[in-house]
Amino acid sequence: MNRRGFLKVTGCVGAALATGRADASEPPGKGTEFFGVLVDTTRCIGCRSCERACSIENGNPVPDVENDDALENERDTSETQWTVVNRYETSRGEVFVKRQCMHCWQPACAAACLTKAMYKTEEGPVIWRSSKCMGCRFCMVSCPFDVPKFEYHSWNPRIQKCTMCWHRTREGGRTACVQACPTDALMFGRKRDLMEIARVRIYNHPDRYTHKIYGEHEVGGTGWLYLSAVPFEEIGFDRDVGTTPYPEYTRDFLYGVPLVLFGLPALLLGLNVMAKEGSEA
Repeated sequence: MNRRGFLKVTGCVGAALATGRADASEPPGKGTEFFGVLVDTTRCIGCRSCERACSIENGNPVPDVENDDALENERDTSETQWTVVNRYETSRGEVFVKRQCMHCWQPACAAACLTKAMYKTEEGPVIWRSSKCMGCRFCMVSCPFDVPKFEYHSWNPRIQKCTMCWHRTREGGRTACVQACPTDALMFGRKRDLMEIARVRIYNHPDRYTHKIYGEHEVGGTGWLYLSAVPFEEIGFDRDVGTTPYPEYTRDFLYGVPLVLFGLPALLLGLNVMAKEGSEA
């Protein structure tokens, strides 16, 4: 794990300690099969229709995709733009990649949240609940993908990020970005089905894809899955996030907290009493 990963795990540990919970995250899904999105980067043409659809759906400023020259530089998501498309020059030519919240199966942001404002829904999307947020921003520190963004310049700041259009998907609809994609580079569905589709594509076209599905195992698995024609580090993906869910790093540590808080003082008290009794004798 690199320094950034260490800092995120440390933030998750600190937040979980503050809550006093032995288990830093709730069991994911509670038996519900999660939704997800499969991104086939070999099909993306960089039209940025997903960016426009996301902004319109969520009431954010709509980018001028034809004139803003945004593809000239690699971008990160922001509090006003929850998804971005970046262009990469790779060993196999130009590749476009959509980025947004990965909606982890066991999200570090939700485990680190003291008030459960950042919440993993039974359907899979990770959402932020304003009525519960205390503004600690532990979710930002703990996220392995640096996704949650804070409205620093607002009088009533919020945490902003992709919600996987939870207001649509929980009613049986698709995400706005998936619906807007003209090349079927994005596919919405259950993770089990998406994984099967991804494997079939790799099997049928072994020369078209690198033999890996990003998001299958990263940080314990994510709701967004990616296929690529080139190694994922060529298109901006961090391969050093590990395969262990970040909340797992806190579990063994937290089991030792009661011993430190209660066992050690009792031991010291006992030693003190024994020392006094020995001196009186």
